[in-house]
Amino acid sequence: MSRTRPPREEPPVLEEWYRRHLAPGLHDISSSGVHPYTFAEIRDLCGLTAGDLDAIVMDDSVSQGGAGVRQAIADRYAGGDADRVLVTHGSSEAIALTLHALLRPGDRVVVQQGIYHSLGHYPRETGCEVAELPAAAVRDGEIDEDVLERLVTPGTRAVVVNFPHNPTGATLSPRGLKALTERTTAARATLVWDAATAEITHRWDVLPDPAATDPSTVSYGTFSKTFGLPGLRVGWAIAPPELITASFPLRDRTTLFLSPLVELIAEHAMRHADVLIGTRAAEARRNLAHLVDWMAEHEEWVRWTPPEGGVCALPVFRELERAGTGPAAVERLCLDLLSRHRTLLVPGTAFGAPHGARLGFGGPEEDFRAGLAGLSEFLRTRGAAR
Repeated sequence: MSRTRPPREEPPVLEEWYRRHLAPGLHDISSSGVHPYTFAEIRDLCGLTAGDLDAIVMDDSVSQGGAGVRQAIADRYAGGDADRVLVTHGSSEAIALTLHALLRPGDRVVVQQGIYHSLGHYPRETGCEVAELPAAAVRDGEIDEDVLERLVTPGTRAVVVNFPHNPTGATLSPRGLKALTERTTAARATLVWDAATAEITHRWDVLPDPAATDPSTVSYGTFSKTFGLPGLRVGWAIAPPELITASFPLRDRTTLFLSPLVELIAEHAMRHADVLIGTRAAEARRNLAHLVDWMAEHEEWVRWTPPEGGVCALPVFRELERAGTGPAAVERLCLDLLSRHRTLLVPGTAFGAPHGARLGFGGPEEDFRAGLAGLSEFLRTRGAAR
């Protein structure tokens, strides 16, 4: 008889979906990142030599991250201040460590609607009073002023946002970011800024990381999305040094630090970020242009708001929306698509959107077009059958 205890909570819909359904040979048009580089490409593009690798001493690193990779991240995103950089196993660990240190039961926290599951999980798990920033309040690059004033009040501990938003692709303009930072400052709240896909934009210029100029801001980044290095499993937080220090007790009891081999690759990748991101951003924009045309041709079946940043969107299936179906319907639709055309989407149930699905356009162009072709045939066949 098994002595394993039953889980106390269900796993996130997003991760469980990939655990069950992601497999080789699919047309994966579900991802929120660009397609990954090979190690050979990284060595070539980043000038990483065999001598660099051979010189690594496979010793322990340090809790905050090795000096080289921290400085590379700081030079790009934190005004050169490496003391405010914490290097982690993906941005998921950065989120867990810093929110665990920042939040206490009863804290008032504003969390953006439909946000990446970890960002919403920790405030709720901690026992915070959570107020939701509605998705509809973000329009034309700004958060509705009345909504912002009503939600971000004195006594608010933190405001947790993700721009460009995953999965809708909505983002802020420079004016919108200024209004948000002014409001959080006036309320003496900590701005928690998830910038996973910040360096790929389609409407406005890339926003500066607010943590670069405001030392009280907590921001997150990752090599998994715009860098094309999800398998490297490296992320970071930029945060006040005292908050980083407060995260050490938990880290000392879990992951301790990264491998010096991984840190060296990450350091070289950060120093060559313009090349890595620029190449994949150009491909994503070509895919987006094709997607715009595709959506116009299929407006009978789907509607959308074009993304302003990032590499994913959240199209809504009109059939499900008209019928007012529950969450199970969009999951069945995505499973039917996968079964019939080997094309993968993520159902909107992972993001609180029961009639839509996440569609990613950051992958290889040929595969992206093949995935859309499969989705076209699926929608037409489904429409004819009804």
